[in-house]
Amino acid sequence: MSNFQKIGLGGGCHWCTEAVFQSLKGVYKVEQGYIKSYNENTYFSEAVLVHFDPKKISLSDLIEIHLHTHKSTSNHSFRKKYRSAIYYFETYEKERLEIILNKLQPVFTNNLITQVLRFNEFKPSRIELLDYYLNNPEKPFCKRYINPKLDFLREKYTNVIK
Repeated sequence: MSNFQKIGLGGGCHWCTEAVFQSLKGVYKVEQGYIKSYNENTYFSEAVLVHFDPKKISLSDLIEIHLHTHKSTSNHSFRKKYRSAIYYFETYEKERLEIILNKLQPVFTNNLITQVLRFNEFKPSRIELLDYYLNNPEKPFCKRYINPKLDFLREKYTNVIK
């Protein structure tokens, strides 16, 4: 398992983020919960930890999908709860993540607000919230918010969908 990598992603509701990344080839585990960073970002914000095989899906693809499946250019009033961020674990990862974000910026009309932040701590969601979409695909929330994201993935990223 030493070839697997891990990245933290936050942006929107962690039920949505979890469902998006659970649907991708090369992702073998998604942990739903809350992540905090350092300095002004020491509060917990909804996020997921994505464990993936970089031989099956690239970090760049994961970040691109992340940016397209939450409001990565919108500094809305719920940003404390839904921080738009990519969390790294090792210092050397920061520059690579910033390069990926800069390469993806031209795809978006507005500026990305997604931050590259050092991971500090993860707190898992309550057990009854885990695998939310997989356990509740017919719930109104899932139909309204998650299904459109999965439809988008099926349309734009067919090569990486399970």
